[in-house]
Amino acid sequence: MMAPTLLVLAAGMGSRYGGLKQIDPVGPSGETVLDYGVYDAIRAGFGRVVFVIRREFEEAFRSAVTSKYAGRIEVGFVFQSADDLPGGFSLPPGREKPWGTGHAVWCARNAVTGPFAVINADDFYGAGAFARLSEFLGGADGGQFAIVGFRLGRTLSENGAVSRGVCREERGLLASIVEETGIGAANVGPGRRFSGEEIVSMNFWGFTPALFGGLEAGLRSFLAARGGDPKAEFYLPSAVSDLIRAGSATVRVLSSDDAWFGVTYREDRPHVARAIAALVSSGAYPARLFP
Repeated sequence: MMAPTLLVLAAGMGSRYGGLKQIDPVGPSGETVLDYGVYDAIRAGFGRVVFVIRREFEEAFRSAVTSKYAGRIEVGFVFQSADDLPGGFSLPPGREKPWGTGHAVWCARNAVTGPFAVINADDFYGAGAFARLSEFLGGADGGQFAIVGFRLGRTLSENGAVSRGVCREERGLLASIVEETGIGAANVGPGRRFSGEEIVSMNFWGFTPALFGGLEAGLRSFLAARGGDPKAEFYLPSAVSDLIRAGSATVRVLSSDDAWFGVTYREDRPHVARAIAALVSSGAYPARLFP
């Protein structure tokens, strides 16, 4: 059985954060958030990690990441470039930024040949979540995909409102994802807009290579309809939702009760550092991940 690949989306600079947050240390020995993701993936049986980055980040990522994981897991890189488009399409004038998370995954079409997971570089998902998804990927075939969902109330930021994809499921399968904006502590709780128990997507997916054909078809439709909009983005949740509606894919919802931490705003960093320190103190992680 082929060990799954971890595909890490790390091409964004994080405009609200104000820097290259993917390699900002938060652990007791200088670990980054993505270090914990890679560590949990290794423990769950993943055999390779591929980072989707912008070419201008390559030197920083290679110096900060590659040597750390040497001898523990195979590392690869894919560059998300705005001019990497399906045949028949070209970069329209005025377009500078890449085309979104769906496009980022499509850019890895030649680098991933077996079952794979997709995560954000700046999110902490937890060991249990990786273990559940790895188990699923061990038996996945064709258009059988999965999403690991988290309870909304556990994914909020103390430093501002967030957007979340709220999952609607039917008999354990994902029926749709609705993007909700402006979510904060003031509108989450009993009798409020959200209960906090809703399952939301934090962009933690499990796929087979069958995804890439559907992604390309969706990307072509997107470019034909909105390619001239310099700010339009081809989002992965929307692309997967289209495949579900077309009957081309089923997506199993794997809910997780693991702690989720994210660095959306720079002010989130101290909270994430404290949460990780507590996990280290509990023995869930060593004080140094990669000695």
